[in-house]
Amino acid sequence: MNELNQLASVIIPTKNGGDIFKKVLVEVLNQDLGAPFEIVIVDSGSSDGTVVFIQDMQKQNENIVLKQIMPKEFGHGKTRNLGASLASGKYLVFITQDALPYDQFWLKNLVSCFDLDEDIVGVFGRHLPYDDCDIFEKHNIITHFNNFGAETTIYYLDDQERYNREEGYRHLLCYYSDNSSAMRKKIWDIIPYPEVDFAEDQLWARQIIERGYKKAYSPQSVVYHSHNYTFKQQFKRYYDEYKGLYRIYNYTSVKSVFLLPAYIAKHFISDVRFLRHNTNISRKRKLYWAAYSLVKNTIRYSGAYLGVLGNKYTSLNRLFSREYKLINK
Repeated sequence: MNELNQLASVIIPTKNGGDIFKKVLVEVLNQDLGAPFEIVIVDSGSSDGTVVFIQDMQKQNENIVLKQIMPKEFGHGKTRNLGASLASGKYLVFITQDALPYDQFWLKNLVSCFDLDEDIVGVFGRHLPYDDCDIFEKHNIITHFNNFGAETTIYYLDDQERYNREEGYRHLLCYYSDNSSAMRKKIWDIIPYPEVDFAEDQLWARQIIERGYKKAYSPQSVVYHSHNYTFKQQFKRYYDEYKGLYRIYNYTSVKSVFLLPAYIAKHFISDVRFLRHNTNISRKRKLYWAAYSLVKNTIRYSGAYLGVLGNKYTSLNRLFSREYKLINK
């Protein structure tokens, strides 16, 4: 571990990161923080040359720390906590191996938010979709992060009754993404990540919000992050996502299996309207994306329904959960 006192420690869990991780690491190294920072990488069994690449980069950069663990030791919260335990920075910055900083000020724009208020203990940044992201997901990602504000915004629990009553308000206060985020090291000492198989970031945010701390959103701190999943991968992702949302908020997207067609149809119609108003797409491509929407929404709401059931019938996780398989290899 680096013995120097660092302002920030950037923690990156890796496994078979490929070419995108190489770009991510180079961009992180090129950050203009204006103060010392280190990079702590925890690799859980890469076999694609990721470790060799990191070791080569270590020869050129003494601020890189590498910790290797067995695949069976990986856990989303557990591995990030391990990285945090190895870190010497005042601030713990988390980024995933496929989240590419937009510019050289990604890191600075995250950690500078802590200077705004001593009660801010967590900060998350904005995501932009990659070019290969599907048209609907691109729209969703951009709209989702726009909802948090065009300027740096501080969130905290200021209305307990509303928090108890409104699901949307709870989502707003507790949303957090460790694809690109930062926390004070001293708060991690008190409230580490929950060691769960999914949604460790939002569970952590719920804890700090309910204990009276604040979080901030920095739209100036930007990463490219999205996925180009197959339909099978999308189903598993939605299964895990909605299983996690139920655990955090007691949120059930699909109230009954008999309502599945209605949910699918409603979202499909919304997507068709979006396509109709998009003048940059040819008619042929609109037909393609309409068909894609029908399949995607069938997958989404089926995964959402089964994901909630997965909290009760854990045997479903062996069949449908991507995260269960990753952790139990």
